[in-house]
Amino acid sequence: MPVTLHYVDKARWQADEQVRLDLVRIYYDAPKDRMPSPTVEPFIEQHLQQHFFGCAHFNDRLLGAVAIKQAQDGAWWLSDLCVRKTTRRRGVGSRLMALLGEKAKQDGRVLRIATSSLPLADRVLLSKLGYRPVANTEKPSSETPATSDFVELDPR
Repeated sequence: MPVTLHYVDKARWQADEQVRLDLVRIYYDAPKDRMPSPTVEPFIEQHLQQHFFGCAHFNDRLLGAVAIKQAQDGAWWLSDLCVRKTTRRRGVGSRLMALLGEKAKQDGRVLRIATSSLPLADRVLLSKLGYRPVANTEKPSSETPATSDFVELDPR
């Protein structure tokens, strides 16, 4: 499946109805313990106030998304990875994460993911994709999760 990487920021969200439909569908399809349906649209709109989503794009549709917050040091904190239920188990999430890793390498950027609330299956996937545990030496800020439990993909 030739998935490509697309970004959704506030401007694209407001300008493209299909993007809005697809992104909402992605998160409505999330397991209820991860994203209860009534919180989907407020979650997306709140995230887009200052941040953006990296999305898996195929056949004019968004199939998966991950929320991205840029930290003061330029690192991208990734969270809330979700793939449409109809396309799960087909490599869409893995491909999205790989594309983000390639983009990070091109930009000299570090990718980080807080793991404290991730299920074991997600931690295994991150390990297969090359993410490694790192000790958090930074003080938490409004841009970074308050956790010492995270993994990092350093493209250097």
